[in-house]
Amino acid sequence: MAAPKLYYFDGRGRGAIVRLTLAACGIKFTDELLTEKEQIEKWRSDGLLLFSQVPMLEIDGLKLVQSGAIVRYIAGKEGLLGSSHEETARINMLFEGSRDFLSYFFMYKPGRGFVDIQEVLGDASAKALPRYLPVFDKVLKENGSGFLVGDSLTLADVGLLEPILSVLDYYGEEALKNYPSLQEFHKKVTSLPNMAEFLAGPQRRKPNDDVYMSTVTKVLFS
Repeated sequence: MAAPKLYYFDGRGRGAIVRLTLAACGIKFTDELLTEKEQIEKWRSDGLLLFSQVPMLEIDGLKLVQSGAIVRYIAGKEGLLGSSHEETARINMLFEGSRDFLSYFFMYKPGRGFVDIQEVLGDASAKALPRYLPVFDKVLKENGSGFLVGDSLTLADVGLLEPILSVLDYYGEEALKNYPSLQEFHKKVTSLPNMAEFLAGPQRRKPNDDVYMSTVTKVLFS
């Protein structure tokens, strides 16, 4: 069977969590990069995009859209959703919290388009970091294994890693100085062989830049 194929832009955005989840599970995949308006128009006319939007992942003969649904499918197959209904509920709760945390780093704002990165970082620094870092640090400390739920990697950990990587990209290690459990979490998860390979490889995208923003604008809004 062909390797899974991710249809998305050459950037992070809402495709990043799909790439991270595939990587965490050691699943090799290919990228179908969206660069031209004609591409997405063809994908839509061909019926590839249920809601006419990306990301879309072709896997196991399926065409999956909606990033949350995509990663839960992968996580369910690969044992990253816990071993009981209670664990699954906690994993999902923490994963959704990580999505709220990450949303502060999105540069695209509905009704406004892409905004200046300094505005984004100022807002995240004032609102997101003091709200979410203490919560996740506390959960990690109380669980005691270095993971958010149980004693092995789950989708909750993959979800948290994404905003933590953004925090370190934009603010540096100083941002985590008061959160030792988050520091240990970052070290532990990024040292896992599959994740370390992905983060050091070409499929890990750099922070979104002007080229990414201009491409998204051209493809989706021109």
